Amino acid sequence: MTTATVWLLVLLCAATTFVTKGIGPAATGSRELPAPAVRGVALLGAALLSALVVTNALADGDRLHVGADTAGVAVAGLLLWRRVHLLVAVVAAAVVTAGLRSLGVD
Repeated sequence: MTTATVWLLVLLCAATTFVTKGIGPAATGSRELPAPAVRGVALLGAALLSALVVTNALADGDRLHVGADTAGVAVAGLLLWRRVHLLVAVVAAAVVTAGLRSLGVD
C-alpha cells in the first residue's frame, strides 16, 4: 500500500467520522433524546472499548492468535474484576506478558 493510499484512507475515515457525528445533532435538533436512547448511547463507549481490547488481544494481523499479550490482558481483566487498583493491574499485565515472552511464548 502506497503512502498516498494510506493518507487517502485516513482522510476518508476522518470525513466519515465528521459526517456520522454531525448526523445526530442535525437530526435531533434541540430535542432531547428519549431515555432508552440515552441509556443506549451511554453504553456504546464501553462496548466499543471492549471490542477494541478483545480484537487487539486475540488478533495477530489477519489471524486469531493467543499468546503472551492475551495472557497479560486476561490477568489485567481478572485483577480489575477483583477491584484491584488500575496501576497494579497494568503492572501485573506487563510483568506477565514480559515473563511469558522471555520464556519464548509469542
